[in-house]
Amino acid sequence: MVWPGNLPLQRRPGERARRLLDIYHRLGPERRRQLLEFAEFLQSREERGEEEHSPPSAESSPLPPPRPEEAPADESVVAAMRRLSRVYPLADKSVVLNEASALMAQHVMQGRDRAEVIVELEQLFRSAYLSQGGRLGEGEEA
Repeated sequence: MVWPGNLPLQRRPGERARRLLDIYHRLGPERRRQLLEFAEFLQSREERGEEEHSPPSAESSPLPPPRPEEAPADESVVAAMRRLSRVYPLADKSVVLNEASALMAQHVMQGRDRAEVIVELEQLFRSAYLSQGGRLGEGEEA
């Protein structure tokens, strides 16, 4: 006979985890996929510790030039955020995190058009790059 004290401990989800799971189950298949993509994007940032490091000052370390990449026609919002993070090397990525997260939430939760959100993300990353002392290459508009 197995006694309850001999059973392995299982982590019970907290209130927030239950709430997230409830939301997930109420979404349709496409919204579930988008929610999972966003969670994976946030997790990848956490794993790289992007928000934990203090940024170098613009004076001591000038930003490298942008590294343009062609956006695929069927690019998702999460893929666009990853691409823009590579294209615009920001000294402090936290300046775009709140607004980028808000745009992602508008897309996932409110159904805002993917193409519109990607255009705004491109403007957001470009603006942050320029405000941190980045310079665009010749032929690129500010």
